[in-house]
Amino acid sequence: MRLALRELRRRPGRFVVAASILTLIALLLMFLGGLLDGLIGSSTAAYRAQPGDLIVYSASSRESLVRSRITAETRAAVEATAGVEAIGGLGSLQVGARLGEDPGSRELVGTVLFGYELAPRGLPAEPPPTGEVVADSSLRSEGVSVGDTVLLGPQRSPLRVTGFVDDTRYSGQVSLWGSLDTWRAVTAANRPGQSPGDTVQALVVRTDGAPAAVAAAIDAGSGSTATLTLAAATEALPGVAQQRSTFNQIIGVTALVALVVVALFFALITVERTALYGILKAVGASGATLFAGVVTQALVVTGLAATIGVAGSLALDAVLPAGAIPFEVTPSRLITSVVLMLVAAIAGCAFSLRRVLRVEPASAIGTAG
Repeated sequence: MRLALRELRRRPGRFVVAASILTLIALLLMFLGGLLDGLIGSSTAAYRAQPGDLIVYSASSRESLVRSRITAETRAAVEATAGVEAIGGLGSLQVGARLGEDPGSRELVGTVLFGYELAPRGLPAEPPPTGEVVADSSLRSEGVSVGDTVLLGPQRSPLRVTGFVDDTRYSGQVSLWGSLDTWRAVTAANRPGQSPGDTVQALVVRTDGAPAAVAAAIDAGSGSTATLTLAAATEALPGVAQQRSTFNQIIGVTALVALVVVALFFALITVERTALYGILKAVGASGATLFAGVVTQALVVTGLAATIGVAGSLALDAVLPAGAIPFEVTPSRLITSVVLMLVAAIAGCAFSLRRVLRVEPASAIGTAG
């Protein structure tokens, strides 16, 4: 192993090609991971910020917030269920917003207006007065400040921004948080055919028991609901599962490419070192010791590449303007990517194991001579 490290110090040039390729792979791997986390985060943040354990939809909604309608009678049945500690209505309207007070402005930003009762993380316990909203902080990148007015939908319904909250985007769009009365008024004005009346789209439920058991009790007691845990409801949001599956497949292929690069590079080095391995075996080195040296070199080279990849990801996250692209760097993703690279390096070295173990000192030395 000491010989392997000494070779890395004295002859770094022979490892430059492998290190360069692995660095590019590490950068790609971590960029894909950050893009996946950013896409998922910008699609699900509004749900992850909810203060409850369960989301209650109407049974016919197919677990879709847009299709769901919860009546006052259904709400009463949910409230009466054992294990329900607190309950709050939730409504949403996806609509384009014009920034500024000019009704003729053609600049549109995709927004989702939420009406809430139980305050999500970072929002005031008491919803803003009718006609006022708290906006997701990503709206700042559009030049909107506290006190500005945004005009929603074809009817240019005016809403005054009274504050900002972090990490509450929904379906990749800017979220606006107001009272249920604000949501109902804007929906009735811009989507008359979808006017909610006194209904809400869903209920956020906080439990004082096992959430799964309470969810089953809610559905059994009401007879007209489909209740999911918050985690399940988040995963059921449109596009989330598909994005996760697609990106994980791409990430898996990228890791496989790293494995192949390591395997080919160290297989070639093993062939070049056959005579050296023969001499080392002749003086008492075991096959396991020689292979440990190969693995050590692979881990050092891959670790260096992964470190550069981590630094590149952090730098990219720092320079990207808020809301430019959905890119998010998390410690768990960086650790997972580094571990994936190191595992690929070890697995790649395994292809050289047989050749190292089969080196015969006599024949190897004879060939060298």
